Amino acid sequence: MQRWEAVHSEYRQRLETLSLTLHPFRIDDSAPQTSTEVENGVYVQVAAIEALAHTSQLPDRQAAMKKVKKQVPDLAALVDFWWAGVRQDLEHAAVSPIWRQWAQEFLLPKVYWEHQVTRTRCARRKAKMQRAQEGVQATFATHALTQCLPPPALGDWYTWATRQVHAFQRASSAVEGRNGYLAQMHHNQRGLPKQRYKVWAVLHNFDGRASDGTTPATRFFRRSFPDLFETVLAHIAELPRPRQRKRVAMLRH
Repeated sequence: MQRWEAVHSEYRQRLETLSLTLHPFRIDDSAPQTSTEVENGVYVQVAAIEALAHTSQLPDRQAAMKKVKKQVPDLAALVDFWWAGVRQDLEHAAVSPIWRQWAQEFLLPKVYWEHQVTRTRCARRKAKMQRAQEGVQATFATHALTQCLPPPALGDWYTWATRQVHAFQRASSAVEGRNGYLAQMHHNQRGLPKQRYKVWAVLHNFDGRASDGTTPATRFFRRSFPDLFETVLAHIAELPRPRQRKRVAMLRH
């Protein structure tokens, strides 16, 4: 029992470390990291899990591990993609290098860990994120640029950082769930019309709402869209009246 409890504990620790690696900031010091750093860190944990399974003589899951390794580069690429959007916003705002560094290394990690703490249900990961958030909170509050900002300007910066943080998605669970549903429907109905895929894509992107009331299209394009039902209804003409059958009088003789 002690042996298998130790194996299970190490396995859970590797999974937690892997999860904590898939962030645009390092969990240890909240420093920004690139997709290459994320990818290397994930591969280290995947290799450690493979070695643990081999030494513990667990069933060989080569197909599952192959699928995991195949997805790692795409998951890590999300970090560089997110940072590209952040830098593009700062460049369009003509922010000076010193303010750009403050936003990327102090403001964004503070807001990011605050957001992740509220979303994480695992107590151990939440505790590590809270420590990271507390550490960056102290450096953010004592920074010279933070102290020189008036409250309205600091609020505007905080709004921008919150919008950027909410745009970062670590996993494709929503997409995979939808693709799985479509695959099941395709199997059950022996094929689906191609037009129905387009309709479901529109419903998912413009009518599927999160807990805050936003749709995937709103979050991606950072703008509001008209109500989907009202838009479709505006293009529908008046429906024709139902056909009236001719009543044949039944005469009795």
